Amino acid sequence: MTDRPTVLFVCVHNAGRSQMAAGFLQHLGGDRVEVLSAGSQPADRINPVAVEAMAEAGVDITAAQPKVLTDDAVRESDVVITMGCGDACPFFPGKRYEDWQLDDPAGQGIEAVRPIRDEIRRRVEQLLTELGA
Repeated sequence: MTDRPTVLFVCVHNAGRSQMAAGFLQHLGGDRVEVLSAGSQPADRINPVAVEAMAEAGVDITAAQPKVLTDDAVRESDVVITMGCGDACPFFPGKRYEDWQLDDPAGQGIEAVRPIRDEIRRRVEQLLTELGA
């Protein structure tokens, strides 16, 4: 068991928003937080435009792989942040849940993904402050 907060980011495909959020939290939070990400219907690979947008921000998410959302991942987490996964996200009492309304970068070009990336970074920075991490 760790005294570091565990944060789980969830979206449908675990290929864009949740991967960018996980990348920023890992980059900015370092070893002060545990970071998980998953999807209710994971894609085969991460959105290459999300990878490009994150590289522009100095964060490398090329090694990340979409993962399926499990009840265990939710149980392990202190904070569960959903991004458009609707009812597919399991709910467990005692967890902190937030739903971040963000545009889906799927099928978008880099010009459309940059503002999504920047908003995710802003929210991750705010979350780190709230967690005291």
